[in-house]
Amino acid sequence: MASLENPPLDPAATLRDAVRAIEATHRRIAVVADAAGMLIGTLTDGDIRRGLLRGLTLEDGVASAMNAAPTTAHAASERSYLLELLVNRGFESLPLVDAQGRYVAVVSRYDLGPAGSAGAPVEARSAIALAVIMAGGEGQRLRPMTETLPKPMVDIGGMPLIERIVRSLIAAGVPQLRIAVNYLHHVIEQHLGDGSALGGRIDYLREKTKLGTAGALSLLTDRPDGPVLVMNGDVVTSFDCNALQRYHAEQEAMVTVAAMEYRVDIPYGVIQSDGACVTGLMEKPSQRFLCNAGIYMLSPEALERIPPDRAFNMTDLIETCLAAGQKVCIFPLHEYWADIGTPKDLADARLALLKLT
Repeated sequence: MASLENPPLDPAATLRDAVRAIEATHRRIAVVADAAGMLIGTLTDGDIRRGLLRGLTLEDGVASAMNAAPTTAHAASERSYLLELLVNRGFESLPLVDAQGRYVAVVSRYDLGPAGSAGAPVEARSAIALAVIMAGGEGQRLRPMTETLPKPMVDIGGMPLIERIVRSLIAAGVPQLRIAVNYLHHVIEQHLGDGSALGGRIDYLREKTKLGTAGALSLLTDRPDGPVLVMNGDVVTSFDCNALQRYHAEQEAMVTVAAMEYRVDIPYGVIQSDGACVTGLMEKPSQRFLCNAGIYMLSPEALERIPPDRAFNMTDLIETCLAAGQKVCIFPLHEYWADIGTPKDLADARLALLKLT
């Protein structure tokens, strides 16, 4: 039931090392142990992202975001006990230790499932009920390329950008996709069809007039029975949509906004002042901003706040939820992300993909 696929990290490891360890196995956890094998702590994807929100970087040590008092179980525990512990605590995985507290292995819910094998696969179906891709924009800054081609159909790494997005969502197990279309919609629909050639199911939300970055969601005929992923059709990213869903659920948010970090380095000494008086000096400061990445996870109830038949943006939805006292959270991205707005953005993304593949 347990597995040695999760070798422990050294206490000197970085958060980047922890990300790699988490991504290397379906157990979604990194374990830290000392030279004697004693368990020191654990890290999950959520631990790392919450650390990033506190200003940490992936070059910081694992201790900066680690859970130093994780729930553990004895390696000789019965299968039924381990499964009950995981379910009752809401954990995907937990470390197993021996009587002296030395790390032995990690066990997950999937290890304890019907197959009960250490190599149990990740669940085939995502907990995301529906993904909606906003693909109705004109891409005016990419003209003349977009005079006859909608921006989501621009080639990135040998395939249209929107096909790359669709393939990634289908591979992640998202069961249903909707694509909101307007400008040159027939080009997108003819290329992707109903999605069956890609192994998925695609339907289209056809905007008669431009409805903004959230208004097209009012065209959904049935309320989804789970969280809804919404993303712009001009984004290139390697992010894990299921990690976003799990984070959204952990935070019990109405809306979760994916955010990318943007730093501004000021190449001068900055004077701090109070009127005509100098109060301090900052030598070449760097300012950090979290910027909207155009990717969102919505609880189904959030869709009820979108008015029908008029333009309504995601920023409007977020402000509406905040005004109602509902929880809106940030999901900081550490994965590759690019917005394709200009010819330079497109060239940079094409070059970045060559390096990533």
